[in-house]
Amino acid sequence: MIFDVDVWARLGDSDIGATFTSASPATMLFGPSGVGKSTVLDMVAGLRRPERGHVRIRGSTLFDSSSGVNVPAERRRAGYVFQEPRLFPHRRVRANLLYGAADDHALAPTAAMLDIAHLLDRWPRTLSGGEARRVAIGRALLADPAFLLLDEPLSSLDRGRREEVMRAIERVRDEAGVPILMVTHDPEEAERLGSAIVRL
Repeated sequence: MIFDVDVWARLGDSDIGATFTSASPATMLFGPSGVGKSTVLDMVAGLRRPERGHVRIRGSTLFDSSSGVNVPAERRRAGYVFQEPRLFPHRRVRANLLYGAADDHALAPTAAMLDIAHLLDRWPRTLSGGEARRVAIGRALLADPAFLLLDEPLSSLDRGRREEVMRAIERVRDEAGVPILMVTHDPEEAERLGSAIVRL
């Protein structure tokens, strides 16, 4: 089993949570805006502590309320790509990609896989939305994550840019060997990118 998640938390007046297991290389958290998909992702990443439940990934327990296990976010080896790319504006694309990289030698194959090799000397402000998202995914991959968390990586993109990023995620799913847990409210994205869909 890759993902074994059972988490619950109180957010304002709402109960937020999810229970699912998946052995899929790409698992989609699917549902309308406001149901707590991003909050569930934050609990898996360790950015928000669940009030009860557990998070187990590839057999490792990252959180378990019954035993008191709570691995800090920085030790969970989660590659987190937020809704906004959050690139460092004062660093060129190459430096953004290598920030926190586990192995500089992985830069060339990762850039090729994501079709961003021609962008390495560019500044983030010169990138399109789709290019910036692909760079953000590359930066997460180069940190050698145990798993990849994608929070609405296609939001606010026009159809052409969206297709660019979808193809990049497909290549990551098929070639990188890193399991993906992705949030989306779009049924087309969920069906195309995920071999397992969790409806919230």
